[in-house]
Amino acid sequence: MKPLQSLVRDLRQDFNAVTAGLTLEWSSGKVEGKVNRAKRIKRDGYGRAGFDLLRLQILLAD
Repeated sequence: MKPLQSLVRDLRQDFNAVTAGLTLEWSSGKVEGKVNRAKRIKRDGYGRAGFDLLRLQILLAD
């Protein structure tokens, strides 16, 4: 039960943010998706690609 108690405590501490996240129409989902894609591209070329290639892959990906 400790993990559940910890979750409930954290939700109560940031109740306003939780309420806003569940009720407002705004979402950071698109931004998070772009960040996730950039991290994946970076991981795929880790150690083999410089910044210029990473930049090109991000700009041309989709």
